[in-house]
Amino acid sequence: MNERFERAPVGMVTVTDDGTVTAINDAAADLLEVDAEVSSAPIEAVFPASVEDFVPSAFVDGEPDESSTEEYYPELDRWLSVSVVPGDERATVFLSDESPRRARERETDQLRAELDRLALLNETVSTVLDDLVGASTRKEIAETVCERLGETELYEFAWVGEREVGGDDIVVRASAGETGRTYEQVRENLAASATTPERQAVETGTPQAVRSIADAESVPESVRRAAFADGIQSLLAIPLTSGSRVHGVVGVYAADPDAFSPREESSFATVGAIAGFAVDAARNRTLLSSNTVVELTVQLSDTADPLVAAATELDADLDVEGVVPQDDDRLLAYLTVDGAAPTQLEDAFSDAGAASLSRVVENGDDGGTAEVGLAAETALGTFSAHGGTVRSAAFEPHRGRITIDLPPEAEIRRVADAVTRRFDAEVLAKRQRERERATATAFRDELRDRLTDRQETVLRTAFLADYFESPRGSTAEEVADALDITGPTLLYHLRTSQRKLLEEFFDLGDAADADANVDDS
Repeated sequence: MNERFERAPVGMVTVTDDGTVTAINDAAADLLEVDAEVSSAPIEAVFPASVEDFVPSAFVDGEPDESSTEEYYPELDRWLSVSVVPGDERATVFLSDESPRRARERETDQLRAELDRLALLNETVSTVLDDLVGASTRKEIAETVCERLGETELYEFAWVGEREVGGDDIVVRASAGETGRTYEQVRENLAASATTPERQAVETGTPQAVRSIADAESVPESVRRAAFADGIQSLLAIPLTSGSRVHGVVGVYAADPDAFSPREESSFATVGAIAGFAVDAARNRTLLSSNTVVELTVQLSDTADPLVAAATELDADLDVEGVVPQDDDRLLAYLTVDGAAPTQLEDAFSDAGAASLSRVVENGDDGGTAEVGLAAETALGTFSAHGGTVRSAAFEPHRGRITIDLPPEAEIRRVADAVTRRFDAEVLAKRQRERERATATAFRDELRDRLTDRQETVLRTAFLADYFESPRGSTAEEVADALDITGPTLLYHLRTSQRKLLEEFFDLGDAADADANVDDS
């Protein structure tokens, strides 16, 4: 009996009816972390304290009843399954360690909760993205984001802010949810002098997560105190971005300290990017659909802009023929240089950083054309980042003049301030004008007027012969044979007619229509 007792795979403790331990096997001694040689010790000395003190309580009234339970023993950091089996004048207490099973169950529960939360998050994010597609104004975009995030069971409240017109303070555009005292203190700390996660998100263009507001030095003390009183423990500041441009910020606050995992940060970064894209799309949609536009003309008197600086250094005039936005928020600008060789732009831009000569298109000792890369920090880049369409831009020594088109609903002062805050600049004119509208038929008639009969014939023949398909249905030689002209003559007519069409489409003004004397035979 003693050998079987000692070698039993479960813990066993024999206890008299009055609660005195008479024997304990090695398995029980290991579980209870006591000496296996213990004897004649009170049950309380062998079993550490637990919430219910199940084992000692079983012997309070003498002979115990048969019973069992599972209890957590803090001193042991262990869950034990305990069974009391009465016998003749003594009982046996059986023990087994349930900690591994409990840990697995806890992990399973955590994973299940995380999956449920992730499913709810994905549903929320999907709803936000779907609703953003239908938002047509900046106000609707802000309200959509706030309502969908601030009114879910995941978060306490959300708000959207952007830089104040003419200053660096952040102003609230919309909010939703149980805002309470925390939101009031957040609003009190939106001045430019305050350091907050939301401001960091605007300045860096990256999400800022705070998983313990109470311990975060980046959160103002008044906000920390209010959050503690409201039971809010974490926040995520999401920039509304479009490329490198930051249109505003969303602040999301939660009671759960684990509300913003890296996975959620990634999901919200997508929300910020889509919302920023929606802001740009709303601007463009308004500009395209509006019958009127606001024409804003600004004069620069500041060599901090690289084009003014280059014109000053070269003592030349730089006229912008057109700009093409790039995916990285840079612009490709095509310049006509008058008074210097375009190759000299490379040295003129060497110290600017915000501009670079991409290539020379046409070079001459006293002029030509060049392709130039411009960063978002330049005057043209700033206007483009704020939804302006560059209508014209000319730079000469010590000054430049830029005219842009904006939708009538645009915050004109905000756009102008974006440049005047950064450069020595002034607004020369602001006027609203009617946009020229043309029917499709009128547009086609205008194009035909710009083409000679021969150019239209060549272009139509090449089109119908699938010359412009990929892969081509006909080669240049085959089209030229069909028209009974030479290959170089065909290519000349194609290039000339295509240029005329593109000039009309891109509204680049009237181009010289004189045709060179080329043998059509």
